[in-house]
Amino acid sequence: MVSLHELGVTQGDVILEISYLVAAVLFVIGLKLLSHPESAKKGNGWAGAGMVLAIITTLLLHKGPNGNPIPLANLAVIIGTILVGTLIGWRVAVKVKMTAMPQLVSFFNATGGAASALVAILEFGNPDNASLLVTLLGLIIGSIAFTGSMIAYGKLDGKVGDVFSPVMRYVNIIFLLGIVGITCYVILGNPDQASVLVYALFALALVYGVTFVLPIGGADMPVVISLLNSFTGIAAAMAGFIYTNQAMILGGIFVGAAGTILTILMCRAMNRSLMNVIIGAFGSGGAAGPGKEAGTVKEISLSDASVLLYYTQKVVIIPGYGLAVAQAQHICSELDKLLSENGVDVKYAIHPVAGRMPGHMNVLLAEADVPYEKLVEMDDINPDMPNVDVAVVIGANDVVNPAALDEPGSPIYGMPIIRANEAKNIIVMKRGMGKGYAAIENHLFFNDKTRMLFGNAKDSLQKLVTEIKSM
Repeated sequence: MVSLHELGVTQGDVILEISYLVAAVLFVIGLKLLSHPESAKKGNGWAGAGMVLAIITTLLLHKGPNGNPIPLANLAVIIGTILVGTLIGWRVAVKVKMTAMPQLVSFFNATGGAASALVAILEFGNPDNASLLVTLLGLIIGSIAFTGSMIAYGKLDGKVGDVFSPVMRYVNIIFLLGIVGITCYVILGNPDQASVLVYALFALALVYGVTFVLPIGGADMPVVISLLNSFTGIAAAMAGFIYTNQAMILGGIFVGAAGTILTILMCRAMNRSLMNVIIGAFGSGGAAGPGKEAGTVKEISLSDASVLLYYTQKVVIIPGYGLAVAQAQHICSELDKLLSENGVDVKYAIHPVAGRMPGHMNVLLAEADVPYEKLVEMDDINPDMPNVDVAVVIGANDVVNPAALDEPGSPIYGMPIIRANEAKNIIVMKRGMGKGYAAIENHLFFNDKTRMLFGNAKDSLQKLVTEIKSM
């Protein structure tokens, strides 16, 4: 039998590699559990346990190229940094409001991209690196993920405006060609000039991340966040290849693959290609075409809305970003419970791109303890909409706009929507007649079956709850 010594490995090396395999299994279990709100918290725990295992075994068992363990001074710096980062992350996550969750996700994407880019630029020229191409890809993708995510954060937080100009397409093409050209030259060209060119590549990738996201409209932000999340995962995988660390490689691949799959699914939900999202004008405030004449808006009183909801059989609530802005999810859940106690069948129709990030409405309603079985995806709820007695639209706009079905000239034509227009009665809760991110009129508001209940969603729902309790 061949001994470990004859193979050139130690018992510690074997334990380390096995721990990475176990960590990878825990990552997969965690991702699986994260696919369901009821098990998502447990999924975070499993995935976190995998990462803790990988970190501990790396700190204890990792050996450098010379066979020596990590120096104590380095260990102190690493552990101290982990503790500081953990405390900051915990503090931020606890304090963030649900309306700011998309911004937090974008910020986390940015930090992951920045870390990967810094690893690449610090390790460039290291003779122990397996691949120059991998190092450069980590630098480029990580830099784009960093600045792109920060711009997405600014746009979501209202601190950065949109730049809608056809010129930006050509600017982005020029930057992209420059990045490809410099990368090829560094790999194939004069190595003496490589260091200067790599810093130029770093700067160019940072700028491209900004110009890449700036022209994309607010309605496409969920897709952009998902895409940047996949970039962060890919960049982390590149950093793993640089250090030949299987845990980093596998973790990055899982994140990158999950983000890519989600991006594709969301593009399908909008009936658009990813390229169309990146270079298109949806959400840009562009002209919507002639369309139909708007019509007349009809309002409903609180008492009439209460009676309609209380003495009915089937109600579907369609939440949108307005529900999150008003932080009305808890009072909405209370209304649901009151109606359910009276024998009303209450469901929530969830559009894949409602809100400002993937799964935003699911997370929002889960926070209010809405049972997951009440959350019904768009494709499952639409066939039943003609049987719905009352559709209650709370803060949603473009995702219920019938223009997607019957106006070929509309920017959202062809986008799958929740067909609230097919319900027997429609109540729309809005603060005013403002347009959605597609910047077009919503003809659902002028439908003969629609009644508008104007006001802040939280206030309107609270008054409805009070009215129903008094019945």
